[in-house]
Amino acid sequence: MAASDRMVLGPLVGSIDQGTSSSRFLVFNAKTAELLSHHQVEIQQKFPKEGWVEQDPKEILRSVHECVERTCEKLQQLNIDITNIKAIGVSNQRETTVVWDKTTGEPLYNAIVWLDLRTQSTVERLLKRIPGNNKSFFKFRTGLPLSTYFSAVKLRWLLDNVEEIRQAVDDGRAMFGTIDSWLIWCLTGGKNGGVHCTDVTNASRTMLFNIHSLDWDPELCQFFDIPMEILPKVRSSSEIYGLMKSGALTGVPISGCLGDQSAALVGQMCFQDGQAKNTYGTGCFLLCNTGQKSVFSDHGLLTTIAYKLGRDKPVCYALEGSVAIAGAVVRWLRDNLGIVKTSQEVEKLAAEAGTSYGCYFVPAFSGLYAPYWEPSARGIICGLTQFTNKNHIAFAALEAVCFQTREILDAMNKDCGIPLSQLQVDGGMTNNKVLMQLQSDILCIPVVKPSMPETTALGAAMAAGAAEGVGIWSLNPGDLTAVTCERFEPQINPEESEYRYARWKKAVMKSMGWETSEAPSNGGTDNNITTCLTQKD
Repeated sequence: MAASDRMVLGPLVGSIDQGTSSSRFLVFNAKTAELLSHHQVEIQQKFPKEGWVEQDPKEILRSVHECVERTCEKLQQLNIDITNIKAIGVSNQRETTVVWDKTTGEPLYNAIVWLDLRTQSTVERLLKRIPGNNKSFFKFRTGLPLSTYFSAVKLRWLLDNVEEIRQAVDDGRAMFGTIDSWLIWCLTGGKNGGVHCTDVTNASRTMLFNIHSLDWDPELCQFFDIPMEILPKVRSSSEIYGLMKSGALTGVPISGCLGDQSAALVGQMCFQDGQAKNTYGTGCFLLCNTGQKSVFSDHGLLTTIAYKLGRDKPVCYALEGSVAIAGAVVRWLRDNLGIVKTSQEVEKLAAEAGTSYGCYFVPAFSGLYAPYWEPSARGIICGLTQFTNKNHIAFAALEAVCFQTREILDAMNKDCGIPLSQLQVDGGMTNNKVLMQLQSDILCIPVVKPSMPETTALGAAMAAGAAEGVGIWSLNPGDLTAVTCERFEPQINPEESEYRYARWKKAVMKSMGWETSEAPSNGGTDNNITTCLTQKD
């Protein structure tokens, strides 16, 4: 495109994509969905104790500011007028939990990341108050099992263990939010009038939200003993929440908000019942749109809110399979084992091996998520011989991501009754061609990757651009730009795939039951309030 043409690109939409390992700001053309420029900053993860995963909320905020400013500079170098950026969307890591002081604007503790396992004893203590220790007791209200994964137990831990937070709650100074709430509050003014809100997709990952009434559930808040006044206001995924109050984009409305996996579903344009996508990020998340009907899984999947694209628009639901460790296994090979210097080298090592040579890797670093929900599992590498080398381990690590996806896809096919004929994929790991070919081989169906893999950011931009009062992005199916894709077809016979998958399942069984966590007796007595809770609404 000639420089003179760039002046008249029409309306643009910015997208903040705040993930577990990095923050990014991307700018799209609202008419063509073309990605014009972006900037990325890696985020530090802290591991203060085994199983603990934290991040600094202020570092996250600084990284977002830096990404916005750098991207705007890059656009100006391309002779693109940044005043054409008419709206900003936010997508975020979903269950990561922040509590901050609304009078000072300061976080009261590090963000507890979704992967964190410190709440296992909290979960066990709460389970004892549920009839039959049934971790699915709240499933029909929340769509979720009781697990370390979701925000309510992280918030409960913070209230139990951080004196500053207890004091701030007592003084009426505390605010709770997932990363979207923290960012929107800070970007719209913070302690000087910042907007304290979240959207339905993020709220549906807290375990405090009723996915049918679309509001915070007083009985769930009572069960977890969470004061409702610290919770953000729940809004749709596409409406104007507030205006940017600083930086190059001061005055631009923030008008889209979706948890990262919902954003990817929108970005992949999975608006029809039965359409599904798999995102390969730090974890791996397969979502299948079930339309305006909430479908409950018999095979370990979550029921979650897919999106609500406007205040007056209907809510749509999804079935979700969550894998805790996908890209994180590559980062682990790089940072913990040091067998590669860059994440890209893993693909090279795996390609050189061409096989795991009977080595199987179960990366259950944070227990197993779907379909097992087994917090006692830990990572194992088995089938080792003297012949095994780092190339085989690299191959086994990539294969593990594919096997975990296969387990979720099998569960989804059983729940939906209609097997997927192909899998739409996105996320950073999809740049790894060895992984994508392996995934097709292990699923025995084609894997389809859009040529522009930034579908999470695109989904948030679409929601922001389509919001009432912005209206520069049409979500009518006929107006959506067709996406060019790369296809990976299965190249091994199904028998070979089944044999390897069966061996993997054997390794998974061996990973279970490693950890036991007995909650120390606190001498307190929990009032069993579940008598007032019913299993079905």
